[in-house]
Amino acid sequence: MTASPRLFEPLTLRGVTLPNRIVISPMCQYTAEDGFPTDWHFAHLAKFALGGAGCVFFEASAVVPEGRITHGDLGIWSDDHAERLRPIVDFLESQGSVAGIQIAHAGRKAASQRPWHGNGPLDETDAARGEEQWPVVAPSPLAMADGWLMPAELDRAGMDEIRDAFVAAARRSDAIGIDVLEIHGAHGYLLHSFLSPVSNTRTDDYGGALENRMRYPLEVAEAVRAAWPEDKPLFFRISAVDGLEEGGWQIEDSVALASALKEVGIDVIDCSSGGIGGGATAARIPRTEGFQVPFAAAVRAQAGIATMAVGLILEAAHAEEILMAGETDLIAIAREALWNPFWPRHAAKSLGIADHYETWPEQYSWWLSRRDKFMGR
Repeated sequence: MTASPRLFEPLTLRGVTLPNRIVISPMCQYTAEDGFPTDWHFAHLAKFALGGAGCVFFEASAVVPEGRITHGDLGIWSDDHAERLRPIVDFLESQGSVAGIQIAHAGRKAASQRPWHGNGPLDETDAARGEEQWPVVAPSPLAMADGWLMPAELDRAGMDEIRDAFVAAARRSDAIGIDVLEIHGAHGYLLHSFLSPVSNTRTDDYGGALENRMRYPLEVAEAVRAAWPEDKPLFFRISAVDGLEEGGWQIEDSVALASALKEVGIDVIDCSSGGIGGGATAARIPRTEGFQVPFAAAVRAQAGIATMAVGLILEAAHAEEILMAGETDLIAIAREALWNPFWPRHAAKSLGIADHYETWPEQYSWWLSRRDKFMGR
């Protein structure tokens, strides 16, 4: 293994330097109250900063109330919502992590149940617990699946309103000290549903040809970039493929989109997949370790833009191998971080740059180093 692993090299994006290449991916907790964070969110995110991640993302945060996936989603549609995130931002940065947030609109997948309540459209059972349906919107009046809500087709005024809500969310994020912003354009949510021919059957300038289907997501990205500080990086999450048996969004479409996003000032493409016709990441793609890395590699090589790889990257040696091969620039860890919030600290040790607890918070290193001494390690 190299003396200075790539995984622990800093990465400067515009005026922001991540201390290492490990990013905690946005992970919905479905535990917000009217869009506001709870103590759970503080505890959930704080441990990743203690664990040594270079960047820690808040989960998908709705830019309007109707853009939530569930009643438990975080929101950033008002200044009050943003201010309630500020203490978490401050703590993340006090521990050396860069704070990031993903801003989102769920589109036709809004008004859904929390996963542990069924993960389907809200129904009378949910209404009985005070979680009622609300109207949903999409590029075309096509339900996500049988039994799901029929969305209203967005008109120009509605599209402008949502674009402006993304812009307002970006400004609020900057105001509370967040340094990395990601636009959610994946997993079947609103922007992805404009991109995919499966969900977009419009006949105007926003449907049909690839150029037209990309038009609205690019308008949102360009408007957000103009509002987001020039010295702060902007990410865009994509579903690199729909992963359907036939048709849908393909990797070559993602390369074209990434090239266009680069032109409007996007800095990093976060490469996920699936979700157009099922759960958040549902796709008929075999799930082996690092199964989405080839998407990040293809986009990086063919569009000439930095990428972030995510999806079953479980071991530090594997993450290092991916980076050294030039397949991506950042490694996003999600469920593995739930299993082991101190994954970055353990990765440093396994890659040979921290023999003991040099990189750990002193409140932990003092105790752990003495335990090792007592045990003869």
